[in-house]
Amino acid sequence: MASQRAMAVVGAGHAGGRAALQLRAQGWTGPIVVFGEEPDLPYERPALSKGLLTGEQSADQLMLAQAEGYAGQGITVRLGTAVTRIDTAARQVHTAAGEALDYEALLLATGGRARRLAIPGADQAGVQALRTLADARALQARLQPGQRLLIVGGGFIGLEVAASARARGCEVTLLEGGVRLMGRAVPAPIAERVAALHRAHGVDLRLRAAPESIAALNGRLHVRLLDGDLIVVDTVVAGIGIEPGVQLAREAGLRVGHGVCVDRHLRTSDPHVFAAGDVAECPSVLSGLPLRQETWQNAERQAAVAAANMLGGQTVYDTLPWFWSDQYDHTLQVAGEPALAATEVQRTLGEGAVLHFYLDSDGRVVGASGYGPARDVTKELKLARALVERLARPQAAALQDPNVKLKSLLTA
Repeated sequence: MASQRAMAVVGAGHAGGRAALQLRAQGWTGPIVVFGEEPDLPYERPALSKGLLTGEQSADQLMLAQAEGYAGQGITVRLGTAVTRIDTAARQVHTAAGEALDYEALLLATGGRARRLAIPGADQAGVQALRTLADARALQARLQPGQRLLIVGGGFIGLEVAASARARGCEVTLLEGGVRLMGRAVPAPIAERVAALHRAHGVDLRLRAAPESIAALNGRLHVRLLDGDLIVVDTVVAGIGIEPGVQLAREAGLRVGHGVCVDRHLRTSDPHVFAAGDVAECPSVLSGLPLRQETWQNAERQAAVAAANMLGGQTVYDTLPWFWSDQYDHTLQVAGEPALAATEVQRTLGEGAVLHFYLDSDGRVVGASGYGPARDVTKELKLARALVERLARPQAAALQDPNVKLKSLLTA
């Protein structure tokens, strides 16, 4: 490889691809090399469980740039290439093919791998997770009218896949081991509304239910549940989260917690190594506690901040958490950190739409969540998010009263 030190990016997902483009946009004129184990160019993941499965979006629409776009900017993208070792003392990355690249600065954007079901028969054909474009292509091919689908996991991925599969005419059963959907990610009243929506669309939704084993018989998958029930399906999808890709960082001697530990500048315990995206565990803007986020916004914004600081900047990552989930014609959003709340206030908007505001002990809005038909709630969710971003201190009674416009609370 070239003798001039390069900006190296390990991980060719959303954060890695965006960071490479940002490095060039922010003025780096030397080599940029991106290493990715997948065969596809960097892409955005949200549509994998939605538009790509339903056929409303193509794989090309998910790409951050096409091959000629990277080549035209002098960015080398090494697809299907695994980095096996990082030598922080020599500032080199080593690949499985025995190559070594000298780096000026290194970004770890290694994301994570989908957790697999740890039960007998989970290695059968037709049992899969949904994390990569290859996973989505394989699942889309199976989502044909009349096909029977079992989803394990009542989080955002599982619920989005359920909505997409129903749109494709599949019969869907969804198992959630907990007492409600989406765990602690959203308040219980919203989880109940989401459950009702899925049941209204024909999903066989079972709480406190989990698979015990899977067996292939006569071209179908026979799934035995812990309660003894048997479900016969064509496809099983595990939506049970990811395992952050921290192995390279740990073996390189970098500090690792629930992800790769970084400071507010996204710098790891080595001054020449940064981390961004799903794998980065960054101090919370609000509490200072370590926080790892698996969201589109996090990948997009952290990529830009990491690029700036790899170039010698001191940009602070100060973006508050925010994520969304679209299911059928409804949308769900969460902004800020509801877990920091001392008080919760609910605003009912009508037509099944609701907002929840979370206030800390000083009366600041540290979080907001909302749910409802997209046409009715999108504008209100945007205003609620703005209240969180400004750490506004409105009166709880005003937040609760739908006759008090949120916009007036922003300008107060």
